[in-house]
Amino acid sequence: MDRFDRIYALHKILSSRRTPISRETLQEKLECSRATVQRAIDDLRTYLGAPVQYDREYNGYRLDDNAGALFELPGLWFNPSELHALLAAHRLLTPTQPSLLEDELIPLRQRIEHLLAHRKAGNRELLERVRILQMAPRPVDMDVFRKVATATVERARFKVLYHGRARDAITERWLSPQRLVHYRANWYLDAWCHLRRALRSFSLDRLHIVAVEGTAKEIDEKRLDRHFASAYGIFAGEPKHTAVLRFTSAAARWVADEQWHPQQESKVLEDGAVELRIPYSDPRELIMDILKYGADVEVLRPAKLRREVVKRLLSALAVYKSV
Repeated sequence: MDRFDRIYALHKILSSRRTPISRETLQEKLECSRATVQRAIDDLRTYLGAPVQYDREYNGYRLDDNAGALFELPGLWFNPSELHALLAAHRLLTPTQPSLLEDELIPLRQRIEHLLAHRKAGNRELLERVRILQMAPRPVDMDVFRKVATATVERARFKVLYHGRARDAITERWLSPQRLVHYRANWYLDAWCHLRRALRSFSLDRLHIVAVEGTAKEIDEKRLDRHFASAYGIFAGEPKHTAVLRFTSAAARWVADEQWHPQQESKVLEDGAVELRIPYSDPRELIMDILKYGADVEVLRPAKLRREVVKRLLSALAVYKSV
């Protein structure tokens, strides 16, 4: 019996009795030690607010006569980030193709299912009633992923052929891997590129491993954070500009609760609109996120970003002129 089963069993015993029950009897019914019974009582009382009282006259525990009848044990729900993490892990542990580690992963997947079931009062439908959606994932060759992940952990340098989408060109590079990144349903590698002599981010689906040889160049963690974590989205580099965006009052209902960047600043204007200030370096991903709001957003500054968004909108409009 695990911790959650024991808490529910204890509550069931206490709520079904009209008289106090001794700790020794609870030990027998719960099949556990004196210390474990005490922990279960403390959990039920402290974390779940159950009105458990100790009756000295009868040397036993009971639910308070006044509050006990009104108390109901709640489902032990996760917070949103915990639930997402476990469901995402379960999804990753449920392979869509045979895996060399399948036998080793099955017990871990079953443990997650067990934990999910008990944290919601024993109903296993959670896995069927909550969906984790991944938009536009790009498949990564399992052999490439395995080699990159192994080299990253073992701090090994490797040679790749990288097919960049922007220039549609293939280049040969030596990379010193630093971090694997899962972002917007896709996998990336933050690495030191020996060809460019700089930190770069690479999409794993565009890599072909040629050789693994030598020790990876180590980059200080603070430097990695400054380069990769301070800019907007997946594009790296320390922020050089601040975008000032004005969202209509209609869009503000959503934007006001969104985090586009950890260092963003926002304020509600008199007409109900929202002004959002976002630091960025490379504007490409920011522009994509701006365009999805259509006429509900206006780029106020900087002028160069505003001109680029206008250019994209005019290009889109040209496609529909014949309609």
